[in-house]
Amino acid sequence: MLSKNQIQAYRDDGYLLLKNLFDQVEIRLLKEAAVADRELDRRSYGRNDGEGGTVRLTLWNHPGNNIYGLFARSERLVKIAEDILEGEVYHYHSKMILKDARVGGAWTWHQDYGYWYNFALLQPLLTSVSIAVDKATRENGCLQVLKGSQRMGRVDHALRGEQAGADLERVAIAKQKFPLVYCEMDPGDALFFDCNLLHRSDQNRSDQSRWSLICCYNAARNSPYKEVQHASYTPLETVGKEAIKNGAARGFESDASGDWLSGDRDRTVEKIKDPKE
Repeated sequence: MLSKNQIQAYRDDGYLLLKNLFDQVEIRLLKEAAVADRELDRRSYGRNDGEGGTVRLTLWNHPGNNIYGLFARSERLVKIAEDILEGEVYHYHSKMILKDARVGGAWTWHQDYGYWYNFALLQPLLTSVSIAVDKATRENGCLQVLKGSQRMGRVDHALRGEQAGADLERVAIAKQKFPLVYCEMDPGDALFFDCNLLHRSDQNRSDQSRWSLICCYNAARNSPYKEVQHASYTPLETVGKEAIKNGAARGFESDASGDWLSGDRDRTVEKIKDPKE
């Protein structure tokens, strides 16, 4: 799926933006389903950003047969993740970030592996892909990255409000050495990024929502060494190019087998408090 130049760009920069990976019909189906999905809304929970705002998200471990699972199991995503991680991958978890107009909170500077290290992962062999459901701009809190910062390796994290953020001293120095990039995206664009890439997003103070679907993949050879919060290796059954549109024809429903992770079961913050647990 990826050219050698694209793979090298990902290695160098820590991220790769692919325009129009999903077409406008697919993204419209995703947005319509998410807006109408009472279960998605009921399962959502907030994280205080320490800046007076709250980020709302919904998270699940295993992809089912609903529209979210069909995106996560899409060959378009899975094959790219396998190119990046050089081998078989499985679905680690997915989440819908619900950054609503005028009220959507910020994410502090962090690395995903800064969290996931505490969930029994020996190696940073993970990649995430953020799929723009709405247009993402600087005004509505698009993702920001420090280009190339994944080469720093894992950085210690501490609490910022109800979020875990990277060590502020190291972030300040990193901002002097690595270019800050605002990842503005159109609906259907997909941004793959390394689990050690430093990234954040601002609060949404605009009149436009910024919803995004983030699918996280772990290398099959990097399965957690014990049962923890996120999924251990499970073979991933991929679906072809027309699966999302074909699924719409038979109707989408909330999938109880999706293994929702509620706010009271999300122990990410607790693990930062006591990583030895």
